[in-house]
Amino acid sequence: MGTPGPRVPLAERVEELLSAPGPLTVVAAGDPVLRRRSEPFDGQLEPALLARFVEALRVTMHAAPGVGLAAPQVGVPLRIAVIEDPAPVPEDVRRARGRTPQPFRVLVNPAYEPAGPERVAFYEGCLSVPGYQAVVSRPAAVRLTGQDEHGRPLDEVFSGWPARIVQHETDHLDGVLYLDRAELRSLSSNQALAERWPQPTPELAAGALGFELP
Repeated sequence: MGTPGPRVPLAERVEELLSAPGPLTVVAAGDPVLRRRSEPFDGQLEPALLARFVEALRVTMHAAPGVGLAAPQVGVPLRIAVIEDPAPVPEDVRRARGRTPQPFRVLVNPAYEPAGPERVAFYEGCLSVPGYQAVVSRPAAVRLTGQDEHGRPLDEVFSGWPARIVQHETDHLDGVLYLDRAELRSLSSNQALAERWPQPTPELAAGALGFELP
């Protein structure tokens, strides 16, 4: 076996990614970058490059489409993620899931902790695990801390679907995929989910597929 090549500095890696036009490539489960704890952001990208990278994450998230994207999902092991959710869902879904519109925002070095004992379970998917969704039980509300892209402190309580989004994206920065937290008996293809379990909550799926909800 040969020896590993020299480690490419993160700034060089990002510059190379941004040299190609259009959305970035989203890496799929099985890539080691998705299973490593990402480096805390501490100026590895100078401000102009950071701004370009954040914009590329935004463009890639929209193109996917998705409501969140973490830097490791494009092969960059930095603790940076973006979220945005216009929440174009029916009223019954909005009420059941607490899905409210979220503006575009950048999460730098985020961390979360439960903000109360309540847990909720819903189907969840991931751009790095295309074609499937599974039920994940998560805290209904979390306190998220960190910074934004300008270094301003973030300390905010998220609830409902926004809480699920920030947990999902922060998990990516810790090398955790949603499947690690999922009820695997609930795993469904997107087609099966749309045909069989399109209701706002997963109670029917739980009964038919044989798993428990919190």
